[in-house]
Amino acid sequence: MKAIQIKENAERNMVLAEVPRPSPGPGEVLIKAVATAVNRADLLQRTGRYPVPEGASEILGLEVSGTIAEVGEGVQGWQRGDRVCCLLSGGGYAEYVVAPAPLLLAVPDEMDLVEAAGIPEVFFTAYLNVFLEANLAEGERVLVHAGASGVGSAAIQLCNLFDSPVYATASAAKLGFLRELGVEAAIDRHREDFAEQIKELTDGEGVDIILDPVGADYLQKNISVLKLRGRLVLIGLLSGANTELSLTPILMRRLRVIGSVLRSRTLAEKTEIAERFRQEIWPWFQRGELRPIIDRTLPIAQAEQAHAVLRNNENIGKVLLTF
Repeated sequence: MKAIQIKENAERNMVLAEVPRPSPGPGEVLIKAVATAVNRADLLQRTGRYPVPEGASEILGLEVSGTIAEVGEGVQGWQRGDRVCCLLSGGGYAEYVVAPAPLLLAVPDEMDLVEAAGIPEVFFTAYLNVFLEANLAEGERVLVHAGASGVGSAAIQLCNLFDSPVYATASAAKLGFLRELGVEAAIDRHREDFAEQIKELTDGEGVDIILDPVGADYLQKNISVLKLRGRLVLIGLLSGANTELSLTPILMRRLRVIGSVLRSRTLAEKTEIAERFRQEIWPWFQRGELRPIIDRTLPIAQAEQAHAVLRNNENIGKVLLTF
């Protein structure tokens, strides 16, 4: 089969090459891929800054859509030809992908199978962190940083479903998209102080939850706009990991700072997340009332171009790669 491989050179270039086709083990299926998607974790892994979890494929790619080609021992409820999409620990940039059966989502005939590749990673991440980690209650205010990203746009859509006012930051060119998506306010991350804007927009009250992939540069301002018992969920470190912070507001306002990753969680943890996602969120997709935001779709041979789009922050939503 063909898969993206990383050259051992200074540029760490990606090439499409022949590699052995994997076989599903007990509890697994083999998926003939139709599409995968690009995530920032792929960019980090490619440069050696995101270690692959033990036992995971070294091939890039954290999600896939396609049809089941083989069913491993002990797998029930799935058969060859079933249309699926799935969260992965790795291996998505390949024609055939081994996936744990408990994480499969059944893609209905009415849903575009290529588009489905843009669902698992970002919607699982948004659901996990806003609903399970931060325990969003209906009507609570949410601030989403990098709102036009895959995770950001997924989080905004989920908050809208549950009638929670959501504010978002992004670059100027993406603010119109955020307004169309239904945010209360779209804040220019370069030209506006988001903390001042949030305080003004909420009459000084602030927000209940913040979803932040930025890290160090935003930490103090994030803390300053959280309400009593507010929750900051940190899901990335785009601006770095080190900063100074007064602990007084965290103590006095009983705030929670939650660090959260998805890829390195155990299969048991991911299975629980997937089961709850199927019950609470997947029906919206099945009815066509919820869809991923797709920026563009490129053939797998253009993986370099796809990575450049994310690296340069050109995308709104997901960048997909097709086979």
